[in-house]
Amino acid sequence: MPFSYSNQLSTIVGFAEQQNPESILDIGIGMGQYGFLLRTNLENVNLFEIDGSNARQRSKEQWKVRIDGIEGYAGYITAVHEYSYTNLFIGEALELLPTLEDKMYDLVLAIDILEHFDKEQGVVFLRECQRVCKDSVLVSTPKEFVAQEVPANPLENHRSHWVEEDFRFCGFDYFLPNPLSLIAIAKNKGE
Repeated sequence: MPFSYSNQLSTIVGFAEQQNPESILDIGIGMGQYGFLLRTNLENVNLFEIDGSNARQRSKEQWKVRIDGIEGYAGYITAVHEYSYTNLFIGEALELLPTLEDKMYDLVLAIDILEHFDKEQGVVFLRECQRVCKDSVLVSTPKEFVAQEVPANPLENHRSHWVEEDFRFCGFDYFLPNPLSLIAIAKNKGE
């Protein structure tokens, strides 16, 4: 579905705030909650221009943080997305990621998308995430496999289950605590 466990929101947004990135790629944006939360938490005062008793919204061109999003299902896009994201790319992640430049983003987020790939595709996906990232890739996936078939949007079908060893094999060596989700981080080591 186009949303994820709510109990991981503060952990993931808190990590992003600590990183203080200037550019973010959010892959599999679904309902857009991470784009919105990151826009408001990282941009905050830059969203408005305050002059005495007057306040007006600044244009996207004046924002300091670039938040781009990839979504495979155009039917999920709403006004929240149009507001929160600097650029929206509609299409399948494994087709769009190779078109992006190396080390283009400070932070790459892949929240509850990995389980939608089979393992072989997932490894390719994680490598592409690391390739386009300058600093940190954060990936979350459910700790337990939950069967899911969505006829209206087959991109939502669950195809794999990931554990810490799988992430370690792919270069992820740091894990944030969460009772329901495995939240893995890979830091770009300047290779």
